[in-house]
Amino acid sequence: MHSTPTQAVVLAGGQGSRLRPYTDDRPKPMVEIPGTGTPIIGHQLSWLAAEGVTHAVVSCGHLAEVLQEWLKTADLPLEVTTVVETEPLGRGGGLKYAARRLPSPDEPWYATNGDIWTRFSLREMAAFHAERDALATLALARPRIPWGAVETDTFGHVTDFIEAPPSPFLINAGVYVFSADFTAFLPDLGDHERTTFPHLARERRLAGFPLPQGAYWRAIDTAKDLTEAAKELAAQRA
Repeated sequence: MHSTPTQAVVLAGGQGSRLRPYTDDRPKPMVEIPGTGTPIIGHQLSWLAAEGVTHAVVSCGHLAEVLQEWLKTADLPLEVTTVVETEPLGRGGGLKYAARRLPSPDEPWYATNGDIWTRFSLREMAAFHAERDALATLALARPRIPWGAVETDTFGHVTDFIEAPPSPFLINAGVYVFSADFTAFLPDLGDHERTTFPHLARERRLAGFPLPQGAYWRAIDTAKDLTEAAKELAAQRA
């Protein structure tokens, strides 16, 4: 049995209404990062393959045929299977539905939301998961607040302005490591973050892996996110 997963699920069925008009003719994971010529899911699959994943199950929904056609013609670095939700199952139900197509149901697996663009060591996250004997581990990000912050002293004088400071809170980064037994805890219909995760947290069977310092992470939710991702990519190349 592999302690480091070699299989993954990508949830790619969302409608991406906040990304319109980009998502009028394609699902959200098929939106291209400006300047790369590659859709979000292309970056994800390359990252998964670089981290040792050999098989990914892509869960499709909105405009599934567009994504399936791209997957057929793209030069992919790993084997990909697609499943299509005939009716919305929710994120938890979608995970469970896709997990049934994993090639090794008795081994651990990764999962990622289809709108996440990130780079960090999944192998380190898998080791963290194994060390804590967790049933599920979620990556934790500290995103930047999209507004400038104002600092004041105790008397109320403004002392500083900080542009887009990091959030004081960690958030679910939308990337997971799951033990093989986790699938049975997922709902057939609904959101695992409101059902399964709180249950596991109470039992101390849920772990949180903070992204390493300097790791790149961005959720692509709006057109502004696309613009910012392109700027950040250009800065990295420079």
